[in-house]
Amino acid sequence: MFTVIFLAALVVMVLTKLWLAARQVRHVGQHRNAVPARFADTISLAAHQKAADYTIARTRLSMLEVLGGAAVLIGFTLLGGLHWLNQFWLGVFGPGYAYGVALIASVALIGGLAELPFSLYGQFGIEQRFGFNKMTWRLWLADALKMMVVASALGLPLLLAVLWLMERTGQLWWFWTWLVWMGFNLFLLVVFPTYIAPLFNKFEPLTDESLKQRIEALMRKCGFASKGLFVMDGSKRSAHGNAYFTGFGAAKRIVFFDTLLSRLDGDEIEAVLAHELGHFKRRHILKRIVVTFALSLLFLAVLGWLATQAWFYTGLGVLPNLVADNHALALVLFFLTLPVFTFLLGPISSLSSRKHEFEADEFAAQQTQAGHLVSALVKLYKDNASTLTPDPVYSAFYYSHPPAAQRIDRLMAHA
Repeated sequence: MFTVIFLAALVVMVLTKLWLAARQVRHVGQHRNAVPARFADTISLAAHQKAADYTIARTRLSMLEVLGGAAVLIGFTLLGGLHWLNQFWLGVFGPGYAYGVALIASVALIGGLAELPFSLYGQFGIEQRFGFNKMTWRLWLADALKMMVVASALGLPLLLAVLWLMERTGQLWWFWTWLVWMGFNLFLLVVFPTYIAPLFNKFEPLTDESLKQRIEALMRKCGFASKGLFVMDGSKRSAHGNAYFTGFGAAKRIVFFDTLLSRLDGDEIEAVLAHELGHFKRRHILKRIVVTFALSLLFLAVLGWLATQAWFYTGLGVLPNLVADNHALALVLFFLTLPVFTFLLGPISSLSSRKHEFEADEFAAQQTQAGHLVSALVKLYKDNASTLTPDPVYSAFYYSHPPAAQRIDRLMAHA
């Protein structure tokens, strides 16, 4: 019975994703040859058509990724791939932590390799074709090796801790695991800006004194303290521009992509920063952390129950171990299949995120001139080839930021 439920949920997820993507491709294509009236004075037809073509190319690639991901999932579960890996590593190591780590690592490696062609085509195909890719093959390989080392250094101790808790702390192992998981994520928020991010990019203090003074004055006005203002060499990988907050507590810092600073003037940069400060003042980051931790507790509690049910394993094409524990097996099966059953919750998360973006825009309009944020957004839409005419259903389902027209209309109302 669980096999039927799993297959039905998988089919619903795949068909829904393909339907939404097809809507996006069709809607963007239909509006390709006319710039929306409110952008006619600021976005050229050529830039609008580039954004449409870029969006369509990325969306079509996502359709292939959906099909590829579903095939890999079926291969791991109902076609017996995970069962074979489980028996293989049991034969190599026997019961114990080495077996559990090997099983989880091999599944992660195979999944990563299956996603690799799509990632490479996206980076060196689509991004290259539209003039956004600045990454070389050498840099890509260096990044990949660094990510493997960092993931191993951080992930292996966490995985061993979880497997130990599952073995030693009884039926409430999921609660103790949740506490460790919370601590691990808070630890990452503290160490990421200082120790991990610099492994991949250079971060230099902002040297433009006039801009620095304006930003510091805005931060004082908003009651925000940070460890500094930094410029990141994002241009060595991509032509896209961005700015973000990172860190937690005393480790907070503000980071600007060098590509962003090269495109916006001082008023626009200040407005963009005011928007980001709006997330801080409205406690959006804290709210997201709380929701994430609450959901992780719920999911781990569900896993704690599922791990004891034989049908959970057999329904997904795996026979439970008789001579070893099923801790690693349960973890793999749960996190492989969780997206299938939580997919339809995505629009709720997107809606909440868009609400936060509107609130941050409103805050920015109170601290700076709304027109400056509008002009900054228009430049970013143009430079990042963001479509101005997304499909309404697709954007409602996926978009974490409001579509351009909605966002700018709100800002102009505040102005």
